[in-house]
Amino acid sequence: MSLSKRRIAYLLAGALAASTLFTTPSMAEERPNVTVAVQQIVNAGALDVLREQSNVGARVFYSIYETLIDYERQKPDLPQKPGLATEWKRIDDKTVELKLREDVKFHNGDVMTADDVVFTFSDERFGTLPEQVAAQGEGKELFTRSAVSGEGKVPPPEVAAVAARAWPNLDRVEKVDNMTVRFISKVPDPTLEGRISRYGAEILSERAYREAETWYDFARKPVGTGPYKVKEFKPDNVLVLEAHDEYWGGKPPIQELRFVVVPEIASRVNGLLSGEYDFITDVPPDQIKTVDDQDKYEVVGGPITNHRLLVFDKNNGPMQDPRIRQAMTHAIDREAIVEALWGGRTKVPAGLQWEYYGDMYIADWTVPEYDPEKARKLVQEAGYDGEPITFRVLNNYYTNQVTNAQLLAESFRQVGLNVELDMKENWQQIMDKESGPRMLRDWSNSAPFPDPVASIVNQHCQNGQQQQIGEWTNEEFNELCIKLETTVDLEVRRDTFKRMLEIAEREDPAYTVMHQNAIFYGKRADIDWHWSGLQSMDFRAGNFAVKMPSN
Repeated sequence: MSLSKRRIAYLLAGALAASTLFTTPSMAEERPNVTVAVQQIVNAGALDVLREQSNVGARVFYSIYETLIDYERQKPDLPQKPGLATEWKRIDDKTVELKLREDVKFHNGDVMTADDVVFTFSDERFGTLPEQVAAQGEGKELFTRSAVSGEGKVPPPEVAAVAARAWPNLDRVEKVDNMTVRFISKVPDPTLEGRISRYGAEILSERAYREAETWYDFARKPVGTGPYKVKEFKPDNVLVLEAHDEYWGGKPPIQELRFVVVPEIASRVNGLLSGEYDFITDVPPDQIKTVDDQDKYEVVGGPITNHRLLVFDKNNGPMQDPRIRQAMTHAIDREAIVEALWGGRTKVPAGLQWEYYGDMYIADWTVPEYDPEKARKLVQEAGYDGEPITFRVLNNYYTNQVTNAQLLAESFRQVGLNVELDMKENWQQIMDKESGPRMLRDWSNSAPFPDPVASIVNQHCQNGQQQQIGEWTNEEFNELCIKLETTVDLEVRRDTFKRMLEIAEREDPAYTVMHQNAIFYGKRADIDWHWSGLQSMDFRAGNFAVKMPSN
C-alpha cells in the first residue's frame, strides 16, 4: 500500500519533532562544557585506581578509565556487559579467557593490545617487585623510578595493599595473542569475572606509564581509554577533563567536563540554582525539595551498592570486650535514622550484603535488633567504668555525617556508654593509630561486583583494610575468608558467608551496618542523564543529552 505525499509529510514532521526533543550536544555545532560540584574529587591526591579506592574516586574514574567487563550501570540489577573485552569464557576453575575489543585507543593515541592488559596486572604495576618493596621500605623512593634498576616506577605502598585486596590469588595475566588474554588464578576462583569487572581493574597504557618520570606524574595525568582525558588536575580543587574524540564508544557529548570541589552543601545548592554548576552531588534529603521546587532543576538518585558502617578497633580501651561492641550494635535505632536523616529514601539492609549478589544473598539475615535494654545489660556485664570511647568522624564526607554521628553518640550515652566525637580532617587521620587510641570510626563499604568477596572479604579479611591497619582479627573468620574465596560449590559458599556474618556482625563485632547509602544529584532539568547504583557518573553519548526546547 502506497503512502500519500500528505501522509509522508506528516510522518516526517513527527520524526523531526521526536529527534529534536533529545538532541545530543555532539550533533550540534558545538558541544557544551559541563561543571559538576562535588564535596571532594579524590582523597589521596592521585588519579590512580589502585591508590584511590573511594566513593568519590568511583564517581570520576569512569570517565577516564575502563575495565574489560563492564555493567549496565543505569539498570537496577546491574547486569554485566562487554567493556574493553567483547567476550569471555571459562577455561577451568582457575582461568578466564577474554577477547579484546579491536581499535580501542588510549588518550595518547596508542591502540590497546594484550600487552597493555598484561602490564596493568603485573607485579611492576602493583608495586610488588622486590626492588620496589625495598624502596618502599626505605621510604625515600616512593614516587620515583627504582633506585636499583633505574626502570619502572615505585608507587606508594598503598598501591600494593589495594592490589593484594583486589587480587590476592592472581597468578598471572597471560597473553594468548595480540587481542586475547587469560587471567589465571593460583587457586579455584568463582569470582574471577567479578574481579575483572571491578573498580580497580581498569586498563592503563603501558607506554604512558613507563614514559612518565615518576609514579606521581602518571597518577596526576593517567592515560586510559575512557571518553574523557585529563587536562588539568589540582587536588582538593578541580579536575578538568576534555573529550577523547577517538573514543571507541563514539564521540563524547561534552567538550570539557569539570569537577570542582565545593565542600559545603549550601554553596553547592546555591551554585546550581544560580546556574554556576550543571550538576551537584550529595544533596541531603532536606534539600531535595529546595531544588525540585525550581522549574529548571531537579534531583535524581537513590540507594547505591554501598552501606554506611561503624567500625570497631578491638585492641583499645573498652572496645577490647566484645560485649561493649555488641551493646553498640543493639543501641542503634536504624529505622529512626533512615526516617529522620533520609526521609525514608533508603533502607536498613540485611547486613553487609546486597540483593544483587543473586544466589549468594542471605535473605533471612538481619542486622542486630534495636534493643536498648539488652545493650544496657551488656554494658553492665562488661563492667564498663565510664572510660571515654573516642568516635572518629569526618566533616560531612558522607551525607549528614556529623548529624548522624551526634545521634549515634547520644544513643550510646543512653545505654551507659561515654562516647566522645573526635573530628578529623581526612582519612589518614581517621585510620592513624599514632594520634591517640582508635576505638570507633565512621566508614562505608561498597560492593563493586556481585559477590560477598567484593565487600566482606575485600574490606574485613586478612588482606582487607580493617585487618591491614590492625583494628580487628578473628582466627575462625580468617579461615572462612580463604574458604569463601576458593570454594566453587554454591551451598558451601553460602554457608561460609553466613557464618562470617555471624562472627563479624554479632559474636565478635568488627563493624555494624547502619543503613544502605544513597546518593542524590541536583542537575539541570533540561539534561537527560541517569544515575548509577555503582556511584559512577556516566557522561557517555548514550547517557547524556540536552533536551531541546519545543516550539
